[in-house]
Amino acid sequence: MRKLIILSIIVIGTSVNMLAQQITQTIRGIVVDEITELPIVGANVILLNQAETTGTITDVDGLFILENIALGRQSIEVRFMGYKPAVKTNLLIISGKETVVKIKMQEAYQEVGEIVVKAKNKKKPQNELAMISARTFSIEETERFAGSLGDPARMVANYAGVMTQNDSRNDIIIRGNSPIGVQWRLEGIEIPNPNHFAAQGTTGGPVSMLNNNLLTNSDFLTGAFPAEYGNATAGAFDLHMRSGNNTQTEYTGQIGFNGFELGVEGPFGNREKNNRPSYMANFRYSTLEVMDKLGFSAGTGAAVPQYKDFTFLADLPATKLGRFKILGLWGKSYIELGHNDDENDDNSYSAKGTTIDYGSELAIGGITHSLFFNNRTGIKSSVSVQQTTTTADLDSLKNSGNISMPFFRGHQSETKVSASTRFIFKPNSNNHLSAGITYDHYFVNFIDSIYKFEHQRFINQTDVNANLGLIRGFTQWQHSFNAKLTAYAGVHSLYFKQSKEWVWEPRASLKYSFAHQQSLSAGYGKHSQIQPKLVYFIESYIPEDDSYYRSNEKIKMTRANHYVLAYEKILGQDFRLKLESYYQELYKVPVKKDFPEFSLINAGDNFAVPDEDSLVNKGTGYNYGLELTLEKFLSNGYYFLLTTSLFDSKYKGYDGIERNTAFNGNYVMNVLGGYEFEIGRQNMITLDVKTVWAGGRRYVPIDLEESIKTGTPEYDWSNAYKNRYNDYFRTDLRIGFKMNRKKYSQEWAIDLQNISAYKSIFTEGYDAEKQETYKIYQQGFLPMFLYRIQF
Repeated sequence: MRKLIILSIIVIGTSVNMLAQQITQTIRGIVVDEITELPIVGANVILLNQAETTGTITDVDGLFILENIALGRQSIEVRFMGYKPAVKTNLLIISGKETVVKIKMQEAYQEVGEIVVKAKNKKKPQNELAMISARTFSIEETERFAGSLGDPARMVANYAGVMTQNDSRNDIIIRGNSPIGVQWRLEGIEIPNPNHFAAQGTTGGPVSMLNNNLLTNSDFLTGAFPAEYGNATAGAFDLHMRSGNNTQTEYTGQIGFNGFELGVEGPFGNREKNNRPSYMANFRYSTLEVMDKLGFSAGTGAAVPQYKDFTFLADLPATKLGRFKILGLWGKSYIELGHNDDENDDNSYSAKGTTIDYGSELAIGGITHSLFFNNRTGIKSSVSVQQTTTTADLDSLKNSGNISMPFFRGHQSETKVSASTRFIFKPNSNNHLSAGITYDHYFVNFIDSIYKFEHQRFINQTDVNANLGLIRGFTQWQHSFNAKLTAYAGVHSLYFKQSKEWVWEPRASLKYSFAHQQSLSAGYGKHSQIQPKLVYFIESYIPEDDSYYRSNEKIKMTRANHYVLAYEKILGQDFRLKLESYYQELYKVPVKKDFPEFSLINAGDNFAVPDEDSLVNKGTGYNYGLELTLEKFLSNGYYFLLTTSLFDSKYKGYDGIERNTAFNGNYVMNVLGGYEFEIGRQNMITLDVKTVWAGGRRYVPIDLEESIKTGTPEYDWSNAYKNRYNDYFRTDLRIGFKMNRKKYSQEWAIDLQNISAYKSIFTEGYDAEKQETYKIYQQGFLPMFLYRIQF
């Protein structure tokens, strides 16, 4: 019997080993010029770190195929005369899905009689004009980094200069700026806030609508960004969607924090052509809602978020009229806060004694088009229609009869029709010129009302149906003087019809590679941003004739000057050290004479845009700081990232007194690391950990005595943002297991958030019934699970 058992183990082990050797996969992709994105024909594509050389060349469409590739981490290198070598490292090859990559090659700087190739930074932005305060990130990092939960916004909070102080939302605070100053772009189209439960005029939310299964490597910019980015004062997400598999149909099923989801991709149209059209589509439904219906605690108290979203992309390449992409994003969300009489959770985000019913919806449809007349000249254009809608019902304190008293009703809708075109000219490898224009037309409908008990009905506070127009244009030029020195100059301009204001914004940067693998960079940019549209239509009351007028209609844009200086050193193949210092001056910030401590610079600290009237552009502010990044890229099975930011953020209201901004945490440190190891050729275990330590949230203290008098929260604005809550601290741990089989692959992961259960304070509230203040805490310990199958 014992011999039989031993023999069985040997047979099973041998079979498993043979199976592991038999399972392979295909890497396919396209090689294009970094600027024009025209295909590069005849490029050599080589699989690295192999005992025997494995490679191929690109065809007339720039396409390549590498077949029978072993599972696990693989790297490929592409070489072509006149271009710098391009390397894709640590591609994760799985059995259930072909690996499809897009490789952009940059022309090498040319001197007479020779071509000079410079070392490549693995985190160099996809946009080569972003020479400072920018980096690329891989979509795999949105899952690999513990606590990111597949959300690009939560993931970039690990980078230097960025912090988050609110576990309930993914708002991004860049260098002490309001998150409202962040711009989102998808496939070159500026889009509204792509988050569920998003409020008008904000750029964050609890759950992202962006599906990382459909995205590819993208850029994140934090200051002095190129002239093609406008109407933003803090930073920009420049996101790109990958193309679907154009040779076979593949499916993805997933259960995780972001939802229950099902995705499909594959070819369609002319199947005889190599570079055939492809599509991708994905639908998600709220995981927390399903958990609640099954009787499990969602970790959100009595408030259960309900949401769903749908994303698609159709890629139509190599037509006679150029390349078309058709994309769409739709999402809808709803939540009820405070409806449970027994709801006293420490992390309940609604004020005690109130109920809030909140809903939001986003719909985006767009078409992009690329057409190149030759390998040096082309145009890229886009047309899109976007609509956002939010609704809010707020009921106030319950009376002795335990009946909810109506207080506020609001409905806000904004539709944007946008068209843009961009001309690209690349006369040689040393010069790159481009210019473009964008027109945005907004149709806004804002209505809100407050219940007046003396009238026993709701009285409209805002009732707006209007059109707004915004014109933006830019021109920019990058020139390489030699292999060491590169300069950039550009101008962005905006004209906003509402305020009849035209703004010119010069941008410039310089990069000097003074030694091997070392560089110094400097940058300047002037940036402007229109105010959240709702602000322009806030009305002021005139008691003399009992009338209202729009006192904010003509307020100007907020302006900012960015100054940045950076040093970077590439340490060997896999390490990077970067130091960056900055100073940002903000001016023409809307403030209020009758509320001298107020400034719109702090908008975004709460869930909605302030509704203050009679604003004037007399406020100022500044941010300055120092950032450190020490990074080891994933290699040999492990990586780590250490980022530290020291900063100060101040503002002046109408009274001219200098105060801390709501976002002045002063310091933040992130320490991340991870290790992965293979079990045979089929399975992999991953371990990732993250710790963040940051200054606590600034706050305006509640004036308890005045609150008792009025029965509602009253704040002591004389001490606005003077103090901070206790430091923000949390540690997240992610454990994953990936399994490959011949026809499919599976992944299981558990994300243990805030494993120390440290209680960081979120804000302070007022309990009118008990006539006392209370603390609302950030998220406690919360395990989140992920399951994914691809076939």
